[in-house]
This record gives sequence, C-alpha cells and structure tokens, in this order.
Amino acid sequence: MTTEERLADARERYAAVGVDVDKAMEAAASIPVSMHCWQGDDVVGFDQKGPLTGGIQTTGNYPYRATTPKELFADIEKTLSYVPGRHHKLNLHASYAIFEDGEWVDRNKLDPRHFKKWVEFAQKNHLGLDFNSTNFSHPLAADATLSSENEEVRKFWIDHNIACLKIAEYFANETGETCLFNIWIPDGLKDLPADRKAPRARLKDSLDQILAIPYDKSKVAVSVESKVFGIGMESYTVGSHEFYMNYAAANGVLCLLDTGHFHPTENVADKLSSMLLFNDKVALHVSRPVRWDSDHVVLFNDDLRELAEEIVRNGADRFYIGMDYFDASINRISAWTNGMRNMEKALLYAELEPNEEFSRLQNERNFTKVMSLREQVKTLPFGAVWDAYCEKHGVATEDRWFADCEKYEQDVLSKRG
Repeated sequence: MTTEERLADARERYAAVGVDVDKAMEAAASIPVSMHCWQGDDVVGFDQKGPLTGGIQTTGNYPYRATTPKELFADIEKTLSYVPGRHHKLNLHASYAIFEDGEWVDRNKLDPRHFKKWVEFAQKNHLGLDFNSTNFSHPLAADATLSSENEEVRKFWIDHNIACLKIAEYFANETGETCLFNIWIPDGLKDLPADRKAPRARLKDSLDQILAIPYDKSKVAVSVESKVFGIGMESYTVGSHEFYMNYAAANGVLCLLDTGHFHPTENVADKLSSMLLFNDKVALHVSRPVRWDSDHVVLFNDDLRELAEEIVRNGADRFYIGMDYFDASINRISAWTNGMRNMEKALLYAELEPNEEFSRLQNERNFTKVMSLREQVKTLPFGAVWDAYCEKHGVATEDRWFADCEKYEQDVLSKRG
C-alpha cells in the first residue's frame, strides 16, 4: 500500500472513535519545539577549554563531534532536515558564544555581538531562539555561583545572567519571536548542610538583582529551573523545586520543569495541570532519566506520551517545550534526530486521541469505558499517520531517515580530524 492508501485507512479507523486525522496533523505541526544545541558537541561550547563541571557529565567517546561553529551549524541543519513540524526553535547556552579575530571575553562581559552568527543562522533557517545562562564549567563555578558566600564570585554570576538577559532580548528583536531565557545553577552540597537557608537567601537576592534590570517582558520570558540533586550535590540543592516554584509565583516569571530533575517515582506529567492553575505558562526541558538525571536520548515511551497528552489536553500554547539530552556514546545526529522526532511523534499521538470523549466519560465516572477506549486507541494505525505527517513536511519516513544519517556520517563526519 502507498502512504496515501495507508492514510486513508487510518482516517476511517480514527474517525470511528471521533478523531479527525487531518485536524490532528495540523494541530501537531503548529506546536513549537526548541532543539538544544549542546547534543552536537557534548556540551563543550566554544568559550572554555576545561572539562564539564557542575554535576554535568557526558559519557562515551563516539568520534566526530562538532568542534567548530561551522561544524555545529552543519549538524544542526542536517538534524532539522529529518524533523517534521512547521515551527522549530533553537536553544542556546551562553558558552556557545562565537568569538572572532582573536577576541575573547569572560561570561560576565558577553554581549549580543558574540551571538551575531547564531542570529544569522537562525534567520537563514527560519528558527526562533531560546537562551540559557551557563553557570557551570568555569573556574568561578567550582564551589557555588548565584548562591556563593564569596561576594565577588556571586557578583560575577549576577553580571553574567544580566548580560544573558540582554542577549535574550536581542534574540527576540532579531527573530521576531519570544525568547525563553532560562536560569539553572549547580549550587549545592555533597553532604548534609549546616545551614540550608543562607544559600537560598543569597540565591533569592541574586535573582532579584538580575530581574531588576529593565527588559521587554513581551519579548523575553524568564524561567528558573530546579533540580533534585546532582553529582557533588547529592544532599542539598540550593535551587530546589519548592524554592523556584515559589520564587516564580512571587515574581511573575516561569517555573521550568525538567523531566529528569525529579525523583524517579515522580510523574512530571501529573504536575502540569496543577502548575497551569496558578501560572499562565509553563516551561519544559524534555529529557529521559535512567535512575538519575542522566539526560538519555528521549524515547517514544509511556512517560513521553503522557507528557505530550497533558500538553495537548491543557493547551499546547501554554507551554515552552525545549529538549535537553546528550549522548556521546552514539552518532550524535542520530541521537538528536531520535529525540526530536520522538517529541514530535508524541505530540501527534496525543492530538490523535479522542480527548474530549475521554473527558466526558471521566465526568460521567464511566471508568470502564475510559480504560477500554484507551486500549482500543493503542491499536489504531498511528504509524501510517506518522509516515504521512513526515512526507507532508518533506522529511524522511521512519524507515528511511537513518540510512541518510549513516551516509552523512560516512561523507561528512568521518572527514573531521
């Protein structure tokens, strides 16, 4: 059967449960997904030579990672050529500043000109831009950053985040799209703290100073990102979920939920509806933890599907969806592509569910039929719709993209020194 014939059959079978396939494809295509730049080079960036620090690690030694802006640009373009959907963004870290003519400045002195090449790249590829301050992998991040008891160190990181906030507004002005500016810090303690309050008080004061500078809130959405623990901060994290959830609510900024930053038994999808009752929008970093925040490549699994279902049911326009994973043990283009396609796949899957009928049945407390209908939907020909969706957006179907990815490795990646 051709793709169109398979799609025609799928339309009929989905229509039988009240789902319009074409409407679902259109809705999924309109949801922006922000692709993270750091999968392509193992979170190394261009501004420092040292190792990753701050509880962040990449494992594996697969060859051919991007080591220059030109290589990273090429790999991003290749990955995006495999990803369906109509609206994409690119998520940058401050450590990806591009210096020219021998110039280098430290992170507290960054300004828009150091990201001009990224803006040109985004405009060329019709991408929006999101941004993150890089409060790790730096000599002054060895102990603490925005919660540091050393006032000179704390001032350095305050100035870095202020600089990044200005760069985020530059991105918004140049792309014409809202820029999500996210703040995450690795501050914490390996063993039991003697004083939990003082570091958090300093973090609060630092954030207050950063947000005190004028910026256009219609162009820049600021978010703060929590974490349960990390390597070297197993016992105490300054920027806990409770801290940031309350700070965001009190200061009119967004609380960003990273799906890898919670206890393994917590269901992040379950948090979204509660957050939206008290916030206009919620920011997300989509990752896949394996026992801890290990940032594995996102799979089309139950956790991702449930997250996408909550996004769709609560209104996708109320979310900033960013991807956040990195794997140095496999082909990086493949890792990028699988995660991005799986996010798009999950959103389409969620749009293809009879959500209004599910809600009606629950309100009638007809849980027997809810369960049975859910199981019925799982057997519908989603693959046929996904292949048609990919073809509609000019990207390879599920059975074809990887062969081209292997060819790119042979023809381009393997030529790198």
